[in-house]
Amino acid sequence: MEDVEDVEGGQSVASEDEEDELNEDDVSESEEEEQVNTKPTKPSQAKRDQKTSRRRDEIPQDGVYTAEVYKSNMFKLQVDELLEQVRPKYGKKEAPAENAMRTLKAIIEQIPSREPLPVHDAEKSLLKSSKVAIPFPHPRPPRDAQYKLQYAKPASINATGSYPLKIATRTGEDLVIDLVVTMPMSLFQEKDYLNYRYFYKRAYYLACIAAGIKDSKEHKFKIVFDCLNGNYLQPIIVVNPSGDGGPDDFSSSKCRIQIIPIAVDKAFLAEKLLPEKNCVRPKDAEENSSSTKLTPTPFYNATLQADCSVTAYLKLLHAASSQCDAYKDACLLGRIWLRQRGFNSQIRKGGFGNFEWAAIMAVLLQSNPGAGVPLLSAGYSSYQLFKATLQFLANRDLTKTPFLFQVKDVGIPKSEGNPVFFDGLRNLNILFKMSPWSYKLLRQEADMAVKMLADSTFDQFEPTFIVKADPLLYRHDGIIDIPFSSLKYDFNDGEFHQKLLQTCRKLYSALVRGLGDRVTSVSIVLPEEASWQVGSAKPSEDREGRILVGFITDPANVARTVDHGPPAENKKEAASFRQFWGEKAELRRFKDGSILESTVWSLKEGGESILGQIVKHLLRRHISVEVADNSVILADQFARLLPSRQLAGQSGTAPFLPLMNAFSALEKEIRGLDGLPLQIRHILTADPQLRYSSISVPSANPGKNMAQPASIIVQFEGSGRWPDDLGAIQRTKIAFLLKISSLLSESNTEITSRVGLENPSQPYQNQSFLDITTPLGPAFRLRIHHDREATLLERKLKDKALDGPSREAAALALAAYKRDFLHIPAHTQAMQFLCTRFPALSPTLRLVKKWFASHLLTPHFAPELIELLVARTFLQPHPWTAPASPSTGLLRTLLFLSRWDWRHVPLIVDLSSDNSDSSARMTPEQLADTTTRFDAWRRIDPALNRLVLFAASSLAPDGATWTDRARPARVVAARMTALARAAVAVAR
Repeated sequence: MEDVEDVEGGQSVASEDEEDELNEDDVSESEEEEQVNTKPTKPSQAKRDQKTSRRRDEIPQDGVYTAEVYKSNMFKLQVDELLEQVRPKYGKKEAPAENAMRTLKAIIEQIPSREPLPVHDAEKSLLKSSKVAIPFPHPRPPRDAQYKLQYAKPASINATGSYPLKIATRTGEDLVIDLVVTMPMSLFQEKDYLNYRYFYKRAYYLACIAAGIKDSKEHKFKIVFDCLNGNYLQPIIVVNPSGDGGPDDFSSSKCRIQIIPIAVDKAFLAEKLLPEKNCVRPKDAEENSSSTKLTPTPFYNATLQADCSVTAYLKLLHAASSQCDAYKDACLLGRIWLRQRGFNSQIRKGGFGNFEWAAIMAVLLQSNPGAGVPLLSAGYSSYQLFKATLQFLANRDLTKTPFLFQVKDVGIPKSEGNPVFFDGLRNLNILFKMSPWSYKLLRQEADMAVKMLADSTFDQFEPTFIVKADPLLYRHDGIIDIPFSSLKYDFNDGEFHQKLLQTCRKLYSALVRGLGDRVTSVSIVLPEEASWQVGSAKPSEDREGRILVGFITDPANVARTVDHGPPAENKKEAASFRQFWGEKAELRRFKDGSILESTVWSLKEGGESILGQIVKHLLRRHISVEVADNSVILADQFARLLPSRQLAGQSGTAPFLPLMNAFSALEKEIRGLDGLPLQIRHILTADPQLRYSSISVPSANPGKNMAQPASIIVQFEGSGRWPDDLGAIQRTKIAFLLKISSLLSESNTEITSRVGLENPSQPYQNQSFLDITTPLGPAFRLRIHHDREATLLERKLKDKALDGPSREAAALALAAYKRDFLHIPAHTQAMQFLCTRFPALSPTLRLVKKWFASHLLTPHFAPELIELLVARTFLQPHPWTAPASPSTGLLRTLLFLSRWDWRHVPLIVDLSSDNSDSSARMTPEQLADTTTRFDAWRRIDPALNRLVLFAASSLAPDGATWTDRARPARVVAARMTALARAAVAVAR
């Protein structure tokens, strides 16, 4: 294979290699299709870099241009700062790793050739001389194989990956440097693409390199075997620093080196490795039999083709970086986005990583004959390239409509859910490592990212690039935990890996079909595979391992008790339905006269949820009884903490229906009273119990009184007969309440009511209320709202002759008036709407309040403030969708609290953002005004003595309604953050 300096006139080549990380551990991955020469950059490269930099400097930086190509000025600044921070500072720290890389190259070049030996003799010789076991893939080569294994000096050795190109990222985890060792063509025969022969020779070649490094007396390295991207066909050597402080120790560089053997370009005929071909022939098949009659082996073929396509992809990525100045930065953004969502090229991590992103973007920058202009323009900015690639991933379903680039007459094998992005020039389906569940999850994440970036009001930089979106408990509403031991597989069986993947596909297919529209996503997570010592065989899978299945539920359908199947007259579909569901399928007649196959699920108090029942049945029928009995379903595990727990699957607002019905009856009773001096304009709710957010469900029993009456507000129509004095207004309110009490007693003798007094030391504030107990038990506390009070209080505050204490009392009274009579009713109405819109919101509110109460924080926080924190989780859920279970809502709220830097960042919640009326939503200008208020508060009160938390909403944009006068105090807010961080640590 030609060296890098021979490609494209000696210019270094772009590569996309290691994973980015942001404040989290990372598993770096390698990209076998990319390589970069280890030689110093040539003058031509320096000139090109200067030219590129000059072109970028010439781009106009005015606000209009920036907003068009980078979403906003602030977004561009954030992206620039992010890219600056994740790029490593090349210097003395990396020098030891570079020296180790040169040393390894010299060692490999000095390894002597080995004569051809039969498989058994070659294996025995290596084990005896160097104590190195050959990492053969399964199935192992037969002892009587006619071919022989040998080692010859490599055709070339090149460093690969993003590190040599200075586009790597370093944020705490080890960098990965790949050394690609090109095996000479003399080792291979024409038919070596069949029956694993190439991979056997590759494994022997790798073992010889490991023996050479291990036997080197002058140099010390720690080496282990691993699989490239978790592909069992591609073992590699991982070189770690010795840690002894010697000349070869590169521990200070925080790097690791991976040695990857590959084949020369076009080592085998491309048409032999097409996806529809079979390259693993049965033993009884004749050697020259037609492969079209056999089952295609697309994964095997693609793996072999990937080993033969290094130079081709090297040229592709180089051409893309030369053609488009923003390509490298767009690759960095894509790498960060993928990493934060848990994707990389590892098969068990989704099979879509840095290389896949870079290669797809490079292909999309080229025009496909007959398809017009390229999907991506070379003139795009890095942000535009990033967003356009996301749009392609989100909008194009590659399982139904494969993307074929410059392909003629290529058959794609039919498979369930496997995506196809076939690069015809290089004969490779770039997405061959992806599974159906990982591809669907990738599309959902891409769609969510596109929606986030389309938000014109709130800045979505942090949820897009900073927040880790992959923890199971935050991403999913439920998890199925299946231990490996329940599968009853032989852990020492070489086919365990393949059997496990087959079981996962069967499990995924059964769950997707059985759960249907009850879930919007099903994804499977498998444990990471470990490396192993070069002197031993690959270890068996960890017996303590488990399959984790995460699912995101649809609240509208998850609790449905009856599933309708096909009509009885559709014999084929009905038979398939009965075959799938077994004894649960039954024929039923429905009210509309239809006779359908169906399944019915029971809903019992304290019993297993409907979702749990379905999952257990599917596991028992389609996997095994052992798996069903040993699996654990973790779904809404915190719901049991709520008092008065409702039936599983019931709406979160259901426990409050008796109280709401009682309020509706009382409202009707009051409005029907004859003899009131004024007509009633409004009767509004103003209490957590009436917005479905109190921890305890209010009692609806006639013999049991409520612990706290639910507050309601009555406002009468305007009249000039109201007095123009604050004290007289309070006495008029008392008279009104007495009159209402009298009339209620006359109209309904079962209603009891009595007038109470409050705030005796604050004459400007509300002085009276009316407690009403209904016949069914619910009690209400009625207060009268008169809008003239605000005018009189504002007039008093403008009176310069007013003394200090009176001015303070008037200010307090005005704030209390606005809070109690304006903001709380409006907030209650908004929360009522949201609780009916999001079924999980009400129980989440109660869980979060219980968390505050459990840590003795409740007295320091207004209930409306806690509700705003939870509402934010549902209205601004990015990078996830809105929670569909209370437990998920609780954990995400705690995560926000643990990350919220309330000293420098305001809490701003648009309570109307879920409203279909776009005119009611918060505008960017209103958001800017609210942010300006926050900045003003921090300038006025830098010590946070009066306002610690700035919590604004579209209904209370001042930010101080619920938190003024140090509620909570700074020390309490700090304690809240510390407790939330501790809770998040436990959840992880």
